[in-house]
Amino acid sequence: MNTAFTSVRSRLIALDRANVDTDAILPKQYMTSLSRTGFGQYAFDNWRYADIGYPGKPLAEREPINSFCLHQPSAQGARILLGRENFGCGSSREHAVWALKDLGIAVLIAPSFADIFRNNCFKNGMLPIQLAAEQIDALFTAVTHNPWDEWTVDLQACMVIGPDQHIRFQVEPERRHRLLLALDDISVTEQKMDQIQAYEQKRREQEPWLFS
Repeated sequence: MNTAFTSVRSRLIALDRANVDTDAILPKQYMTSLSRTGFGQYAFDNWRYADIGYPGKPLAEREPINSFCLHQPSAQGARILLGRENFGCGSSREHAVWALKDLGIAVLIAPSFADIFRNNCFKNGMLPIQLAAEQIDALFTAVTHNPWDEWTVDLQACMVIGPDQHIRFQVEPERRHRLLLALDDISVTEQKMDQIQAYEQKRREQEPWLFS
């Protein structure tokens, strides 16, 4: 179940790669359940580790690639991931979003996202923010020089706020509304139960033979 999204304050994780596909985010061998949890430890597995991983492999046996962004000290506990264009391309697996969320990521910032991946983000309570390429470049530069700086993503104001920077972003009003109130497709439908019940009652009266 999603939780209400208002603002997130965090350091930035800088993943300086374009066309990050969903198989890179969560390799296929880890898609072993529909529980939505437990996938974070396998996120970006082929980039985080030099050895071949598999579900349940002990962390002590892994060979970390220390240069990868998730291994940087400033990335520990960070909740905002900065990427390049066409983030989330490839197959439509929702598991990729589950892995990022389980990793602790609440906000993605990139110049563009694959459509299905972006839709899956909103459905799972994650905020994908699309900014102009030059704004993304400036954020990468900021992280390079000051990796420990904290940034705030304020969904109410639609602003990314950092040291000496206030960057406005846009998000569709309905999707913003859903994130702020932690609404998913089921809860949105439940809000219209009176209308649904009134419609069903009207059908019973007009076409009783359908319900006999």
